[in-house]
Amino acid sequence: MIIYPAIDIKEGKCVRLVQGKAEEKKVYALNPAEVARDFARKGAKYLHIVDLDGAFAGRPQNQRIIREIAEAVAIPFQIGGGLRTEEDIENILSLGADRVIIGTKAVSSPDFVKRLLDRFGAEKIVLGIDARDGMVAVAGWLETATIEAVQLGIRMRDLGVKTAIVTDISRDGMLKGPNLAFIKEMAEKTGLNIIASGGVSSLEDIRAIKALAPLGVKGAVIGKALYEGRISLEAALKEAEDTEES
Repeated sequence: MIIYPAIDIKEGKCVRLVQGKAEEKKVYALNPAEVARDFARKGAKYLHIVDLDGAFAGRPQNQRIIREIAEAVAIPFQIGGGLRTEEDIENILSLGADRVIIGTKAVSSPDFVKRLLDRFGAEKIVLGIDARDGMVAVAGWLETATIEAVQLGIRMRDLGVKTAIVTDISRDGMLKGPNLAFIKEMAEKTGLNIIASGGVSSLEDIRAIKALAPLGVKGAVIGKALYEGRISLEAALKEAEDTEES
């Protein structure tokens, strides 16, 4: 199982939000590229990056920092936040991202996702499913769509998507553990390779997610728990090793 240390960028800084609320922001570092470098030094194999400004604005806002991260580390990273045009996605990939995360646009325009898959390949396009009470949230989590998370996953799988990052918004930034039932349901009902996100706050949480690997759960995103010192990255990586990678 892959551990994805998270770097959320807002106003050029490395921050964490609580349940995606911009007003509940805590700054952890002024230089996201240095945070990425530190994660790589500690053994991370893959990074998870979110352009929060982009998510709220509807298009990428931190391209300079993304380029700096790409130049700072040799390990791959995935990035999401406001990626809603082919031009923006091509640009982000050209800056050095290994793959991009599509959320809002997958809800509003399945045909757009199909075009991306045809143009860039399924290995470059990851579905982001952010859910509130089982329903998909969009536009930086500010709006709730009329489609269930499971339904969106199945729809995107049928188009050719292979991997999805699933987040229970109620758990994000709360340090109260992941919603294992939701993660399990998404894996079982969609058939996608699932990366779990939201609430991972202990080695026990990592073990519990790892136990779902036979269902197709391939990784876990860890954010606030790393920054708050609840988990060391080295310990998280050790706990997750020896399982299939995504």
